[in-house]
Amino acid sequence: QVQLVESGGGLVQPGGSLRLSCAASGITFNIYTMGWYRQAPGKQRDLVATITSGGSTNYADSVKGRFTISRDNAKNTVYLQMNSLKPEDTAVYYCNARVPYRDYWGQGTQVTVSS
Repeated sequence: QVQLVESGGGLVQPGGSLRLSCAASGITFNIYTMGWYRQAPGKQRDLVATITSGGSTNYADSVKGRFTISRDNAKNTVYLQMNSLKPEDTAVYYCNARVPYRDYWGQGTQVTVSS
């Protein structure tokens, strides 16, 4: 049974930081491309960042320079370090694990940026 369990969300003031974690089980973690996506109320789910099995990263333009994705294959965990948070970063953040013909999602964690 595949499980992706996100943690680390919460309420933070503008300019603050949060670190999201996603612990994976039931997959051969080190071969998967891992990603973070987010969905704000009334909007579609959008890419935030991805990291391949080889460590190559890709970011949405809106988060470049502020967010960093990383992975620890020994812990089957992917992280998203979010700095300089803005109100427009408010969304539910979802973890994704992907290889050809396999696509798994976590349940999401809420991030709210507000004063």
